[in-house]
Order: sequence, then C-alpha cells, then structure tokens
Amino acid sequence: MIFNDNLPIYIQIINLIKKRIVIGELKEGDKLPSVRELSTELKVNPNTIQRSYQELEREELVFTQRGMGTFVVENKETIKDLKKNMASNVVKSFITDMKSLGFNSLEIIELINETAKEIK
Repeated sequence: MIFNDNLPIYIQIINLIKKRIVIGELKEGDKLPSVRELSTELKVNPNTIQRSYQELEREELVFTQRGMGTFVVENKETIKDLKKNMASNVVKSFITDMKSLGFNSLEIIELINETAKEIK
C-alpha cells in the first residue's frame, strides 16, 4: 500500500479495512489479520495497526475477543450503512470537484449519464 502524506496512516488503514468490508473481501464474522500480520504486510508499526483496530471497534464495525482476535461485526445493516456512507462521501467529493470546475448540477447529471452509457 502506498500511503498519502496528507492523511494519518492509521486513518488510511481504517479506510482500507472499511473498503475490504464493503466490497465483501472481509465478510460478517471474518477474522481480521493479527496486528503483527497486518503490520508486516503494510510495513507499518504494530501500534498503528492497533490504533486502527481500536477506532474500528469504537465505530462498532469490528469486535475483539480476547485471545481470539478481531472480527468483522455480523450485522448486515451496519455494513449496509457503511457502504451507503462511503458512497455518499465519494459522490459529495465528486460533485464538489465538478462544481469547482464550473459545472452546474444539470451538467454533472448529463455527464454522468453519458459516461455511464460508455462504461457498460
């Protein structure tokens, strides 16, 4: 993973794990990699991974069982809400960027429709 210098690494790791959950790479009840495994994979300090896991637990997206590991919650609604929130953030960012380029709402919608037809 290539980290962005403009965002703390632990937040980037949180976003990575959230994306893995949303796309189904990590499913409800799946065990997350151990702190040591993920720190080795991403080449970051284990404390950074631990901080990410703690934040995900605070957001009620994962839970920790002592001696067993950290697991994705088994609540489909929570994951559905996460997916919707992540999509909403992407859309808001896109619209903000488009408006900064001088597009109005109708032009943005037309461009989306045209592009969606091309991508099929």
